[in-house]
Amino acid sequence: MDTRSPRAPRRAVLGAIAAATLAAARSAAAQTDAEWLRVVAAARKEGRMTLYTSGVGSTFHKDVGRLFEQKYGIRFEVLEARASELRERIRSEQVAGRFLGDVHHNGATTTALMLADGNFQPHGGIPNAARLLPAYVADDVRVPSNVQSYGLLVNRNLVKPGEAPRSWKDLLDPRWKGRILSDDLRALGGGSVFFFVMHDAFGPDFHERLAAQNLVFSRDIRNDERRVARGEFPIYIPQLLPYFTQLKGLPVDFIVPQEGRPYVRFDLAVLRNAPNPNAARLFIHHFLDVESQLVYANAGFDPTMQGVVDRASLEVRALLDTKVMGTTVVERQNAMLELAKRIYK
Repeated sequence: MDTRSPRAPRRAVLGAIAAATLAAARSAAAQTDAEWLRVVAAARKEGRMTLYTSGVGSTFHKDVGRLFEQKYGIRFEVLEARASELRERIRSEQVAGRFLGDVHHNGATTTALMLADGNFQPHGGIPNAARLLPAYVADDVRVPSNVQSYGLLVNRNLVKPGEAPRSWKDLLDPRWKGRILSDDLRALGGGSVFFFVMHDAFGPDFHERLAAQNLVFSRDIRNDERRVARGEFPIYIPQLLPYFTQLKGLPVDFIVPQEGRPYVRFDLAVLRNAPNPNAARLFIHHFLDVESQLVYANAGFDPTMQGVVDRASLEVRALLDTKVMGTTVVERQNAMLELAKRIYK
């Protein structure tokens, strides 16, 4: 009589299947690692990488670029321009058959518009993208890199504590007529994000009334911050949170109105016919390293990767813990730009 358990053969089969599955997973991982090593070797052979970014006057991408050079020995170069200017430059270069840039770094809405224009190519896979926070999803072209948000910049010598705006609607107070310096709301960038989010939150009447406040438009963001610090204007809108972290020692405050911070996600993408596609792919992977993400988090950007916020400085974490308000929608961006042009003549 056979006294063996009838479950024994089944356990053996399941064990064999598990072992085979584990072996297959290890083999696939080894193949993936080997493929990535080939990408790194090819990137080093290319020897350089050029980033096109809308982060005008920012040191953060340059800091990440220096880390990239130190780690991989690949030369990092950067071109900065406003979002709309960058889009037009890339369009002109590609129409002329001049493919100079490798990686594009810009707001998600502008990136989506450029994707529709055919300005990018698939990146080929980014290992670090597997560690993105659940709110951010990469596809075969775009990789979420960081999130920037906006508030109000106020000169504390010109605006008494009790008079400082606490709601975005407080900008409509007659006392601020002709005294608000603003990014241009009619062009891609922080101004268009502000226009879009305020329109959706308060309706077009908000902008009609704000236009009557005679905003003073300027597109020289970094100088505009200092114009407020010098006392030329009491208020600047919308103030980029990361740029405020660079204004320490100046008589200005960053205010998050009660409704929250408008924000925009930034994406990385490989430009079409990039001259250094492997270095471009490696740079995007590097941008998602914790070390690189901390550069941005400590500067006031919300990171897109897991395990970063808790390592940021306490001062910055307090700013990032404030409420967020809303962002743009690519399908409506062009229509909103046209509306802004009609309202703010």
